[in-house]
Amino acid sequence: MKIAQIAPLAESCPPRLYGGTERIVSYLTEELVRQGHEVTLFASGDSITSAELVPCAKMALRLDPDVKDMTPHHVMMLDRVARRADEFDVLHFHIDHLHYPLMRPYANRTLTTLHGRLDLPDLMPFYSAFPEPPLISISNAQRRPMPPVNWLGTVLHGLPENILPYRQEPSGDYFAFLGRISPEKGPDKAIEIAARTGVALKMAAKIDAADQRYWDQVIAPMVAAHPNVEFIGEINEFQKADFLGNARALLFPICWPEPFGLVMIEAMACGTPVIALSHGSVPEIIDHGVSGFVVNSTEEAIAAARSVGMLERQAIRKRFEQRFTAERMAKDYLAAYRRLPALQQMPGLGMLALPESDVAIRIPIASAGLEMGATSAS
Repeated sequence: MKIAQIAPLAESCPPRLYGGTERIVSYLTEELVRQGHEVTLFASGDSITSAELVPCAKMALRLDPDVKDMTPHHVMMLDRVARRADEFDVLHFHIDHLHYPLMRPYANRTLTTLHGRLDLPDLMPFYSAFPEPPLISISNAQRRPMPPVNWLGTVLHGLPENILPYRQEPSGDYFAFLGRISPEKGPDKAIEIAARTGVALKMAAKIDAADQRYWDQVIAPMVAAHPNVEFIGEINEFQKADFLGNARALLFPICWPEPFGLVMIEAMACGTPVIALSHGSVPEIIDHGVSGFVVNSTEEAIAAARSVGMLERQAIRKRFEQRFTAERMAKDYLAAYRRLPALQQMPGLGMLALPESDVAIRIPIASAGLEMGATSAS
């Protein structure tokens, strides 16, 4: 199959530091190549891939000091995609909605994965105006605010099986917080949980310009007031293995409708349990009492933090291997590709069976569509 993957240009594929969407695009691209498909990746020029790379910016736009507005760069990328569109069986977009008008002539072989939150007020009229393009959600919870659209499936994220090593005996005695310093990620709650349990907290996070005031006025004073809290800043992929693998648990005290939360499965890959507030995708990702604890308040999170040592790290790693590998993710996407009208007309591609998901059973969705993903063990 000839597949085009169209990535955001904010980060490279994979990102050098923080970045979720581009990391998933990279993992998917590499796994599709490994499975024998002919993949072309439209991404920033500093991306590293075994696919054919079409560089659409000299470097990740977030790291380019000359870039003030990312939109023109994405429009130029879309022009390059359109010029080559006839070469591909599938055009798989990961850039939200900028491509919709331009890609109308190729709608029968176009798929879009939505990676962000969908409860923003401007999105309702947009998706009401464009109900036809086939969409993939990254959790069932992500779909809930949307008007009726053409959901083709839910595909949960996955990681290369051995990218983060399993740690049976973590060498650190701390809680980990990994992500962004922003109110919706709950860094203040993470500090409170650590302080009230008497456990050290290490915070590896980036600070966007939009959140600088929040850091300056709220989080930085809290870090300074708690000697058991260490702020590390952004870390890279190599540092992540030690940071997550040696932690007692990952704290994920979010207060927003998280579409997926990649850090949760990164921790699980290391065998590290997750303590997460029950928002967005969290109940779909964490098997309560096995790979972590799904809680409803800070008080419940503190209680979970005190008993997290009861969870078996080997069982957490097994859940990761059952549900969240890149191999499973790629197979689910291939099943979604085969549902596209253009591919259903190709002999031998449109008749293959599709996987079922325990997520669809546990969490009913009003809108139609096939939910994919590996079934977790009972």
